[in-house]
Amino acid sequence: MKLMYIIVRQDNEGDVVDALLQENFQITKLATSGGFLRKGNTTLLSCVQDNDVNKAINIIKEQCGKRQKIQIAMPINLPSTAINYTTVPTTIEIGGATIIVTDVYKFEKF
Repeated sequence: MKLMYIIVRQDNEGDVVDALLQENFQITKLATSGGFLRKGNTTLLSCVQDNDVNKAINIIKEQCGKRQKIQIAMPINLPSTAINYTTVPTTIEIGGATIIVTDVYKFEKF
């Protein structure tokens, strides 16, 4: 048996949870944050049989495909220098997931 830590953006959380539940994976959901954009993440925990790990990973990949987003930062005005600093729109990659799989010594549910 394996314990999967599945970290996804909140944007993808609902689709991932629905898809995993539809395939009868049991999920525990934790609200977390972090990453490059400091956006909300969701960490899902799931104990799965060894032979179901790749199936779960494939489901997550289908729901969390990476995509590009244009990030535009707001201009910064510094009144003391009367200079307006603006930023150039930047294309960033979002989506995807971080998955950590560990061995489980013992699992009980009652």
